[in-house]
Amino acid sequence: MTSMIRSLLLAAAVMTALAPPAQAQGSYPDRALTLINPYAAGGPADVVARSLARALEKRLGQPVVVENKPGGGASIGTGFVARAKPDGYTLLLGTSAGHVVTPLMQKTAYDGVNGFAFCSVVAVQPIMLVVNPSRGIDTVAALVQRAKAEPGKLSYGSAGVGGATHLGAELFQQVTEVQLNHIPYAGASPAINDVVGGQIDLAMLNLSASLPFIRQGRLKALAYAADKRSPLLPDVPTLDEAGIHGAQAATWYSLAAPAGTPPDIVQRLSQTVQAVNSDPDYRRVMQEQAIELMALSPADADAYVRRDQADMRRQLGALGLLAK
Repeated sequence: MTSMIRSLLLAAAVMTALAPPAQAQGSYPDRALTLINPYAAGGPADVVARSLARALEKRLGQPVVVENKPGGGASIGTGFVARAKPDGYTLLLGTSAGHVVTPLMQKTAYDGVNGFAFCSVVAVQPIMLVVNPSRGIDTVAALVQRAKAEPGKLSYGSAGVGGATHLGAELFQQVTEVQLNHIPYAGASPAINDVVGGQIDLAMLNLSASLPFIRQGRLKALAYAADKRSPLLPDVPTLDEAGIHGAQAATWYSLAAPAGTPPDIVQRLSQTVQAVNSDPDYRRVMQEQAIELMALSPADADAYVRRDQADMRRQLGALGLLAK
């Protein structure tokens, strides 16, 4: 009898040692989290990242530290998170550029879709076409006319190769049959600074990056790349209203963790995003930046990213930008 009890106790000890650390996961999080922003500080992604981090802190009860790792069409920061320990403490503010477009355009050391557990798609923001006022271009029609008269002379800035701000401009060129000179940056903030400073002529960037300069008269807003006008700039037409069809573009932002992150942690983060969207301070900041809030479940977020991947593969193929 004693031998049987001893055997049972030994078996129980072995099973306990082999069992997953449910208690550790149940207490998640018990220390600070890091949210990687794969773009330069000061741009629209930074606004989303830092606002989301502050709101997550309130509900998770732990600090959420934002760390910027810009460059490589968002691949540097995205790849960093893909290689991180899948324990829910290193997260990514992801975009189509890092997850989808850059891996389609060039070889990356990570899988932008299968290499991640998507907690949620948290927001989406359309693009605004802006120009330096000193160029004397006041309408989309005038821009197209100038660009056709001087092929390749006008330069535009983007927040990086492969992002919505780059692809939106590529679509604009394809639809209007003009040729512009692309100058990629490591984020929207340095790009917008060079448009304002006159180093480049124009840009298609998230509205939040250009809005303060538009209001100051230091940038001229030509068109909004959405299906309806922005309530923040109701006098600015959409691209469709300006006669440019098929060039709509927007940036989406996801909250993602490395693949292999425990499902209960992914679900916890997804539910926290849903709760964050009811935070009045968070909602106010997002509305002021013309950012549309979302809170997709992990399954819906994964499907959303995979649809974008399929769409971008077709779009990049049409533009001749797919990796060989």
